[in-house]
Amino acid sequence: MRTLTFAQALGEAMAEELRRDPSVVLWGIDIGPYGGAFGVTQGLHAEFGPERVIDMPVSEAGYTGCGVGAAATGLRPVIELQFSDWITIASDQLINQAANMRYMFGGLISVPMVLRAPVGGYTSAAAQHTHMFESIFSFVAGLKVVLPSTPHDAKGLLKSAIRDNNPVIFFEHNQLYATEGEVPEEEYTIPLGKADVKREGSDVTIVTYSYMVSKSLAAAEKLAREGIDVEVVDLRTVDPIDEEAIVASIKKTHRLVVVQETWRNCSVSSEVAAIAAEKALDYLDEPVLRVTAHHVPTPFSPVLEEYVLPNEEKIVAAVRRVAGG
Repeated sequence: MRTLTFAQALGEAMAEELRRDPSVVLWGIDIGPYGGAFGVTQGLHAEFGPERVIDMPVSEAGYTGCGVGAAATGLRPVIELQFSDWITIASDQLINQAANMRYMFGGLISVPMVLRAPVGGYTSAAAQHTHMFESIFSFVAGLKVVLPSTPHDAKGLLKSAIRDNNPVIFFEHNQLYATEGEVPEEEYTIPLGKADVKREGSDVTIVTYSYMVSKSLAAAEKLAREGIDVEVVDLRTVDPIDEEAIVASIKKTHRLVVVQETWRNCSVSSEVAAIAAEKALDYLDEPVLRVTAHHVPTPFSPVLEEYVLPNEEKIVAAVRRVAGG
């Protein structure tokens, strides 16, 4: 099977959907001839032209709002923010408008819009370029929130997101764009809301997503050399969340560690822990542990950033603790 980078897989997904459906359009800052800040849209402007791949001014609220209106009136916009931190500027359009319109109009209007944005730290880019806001938007009814971890998943999930009749926020970790993985040449999609077991194990479950999948897998390999067999469950979509996959893994391993890059309070990890408590408490032999960022803005200093954000060593330590090591 051929190998693509994460960025190439995303670009291929959009190209295929642009060819398949004339209602699909792309817009954002520098996504045209330049090809996007992370190169994801390279070549799309040349193939599909300026009427379908449109460069926008630096006005996140403005062009996100245009996307909401366009989606409500028949198009399928895929909107790119250069950094997810600026999603706060567009949050009124997403939370008060896109998330509510289908419900408020009794299903007569849908908002088939995708908002793509790079997320995450480990870049020493300081607080305004490193946030992960998936927990905030997972809280909002009417929005779907996707965070793929591999090129294969990125392509299949993005195609499903573009075809979905609801607004989807599609967060792409900046540390994953250059990573490579096998991607089929034939057509495929991956359903939203379906987790994937990235590593089978019997002793401890790690539930995670996005860039933390690779760190969790690395930790699992290290722990395997100590005789601890870790199962890694990749949520892929944090809203809707695959409760069945979480519970099934807990029933097998009887121990749970939740790993996320963002803050601990009121987060995806909080929701996973609540699912475990409500639906699998009798199967847990140890308390649920969470590995998350500290509750502070992400520092610019590489040393401080390493202290604040999760890493392989912190994951290993948490697994050892629940495993009794």
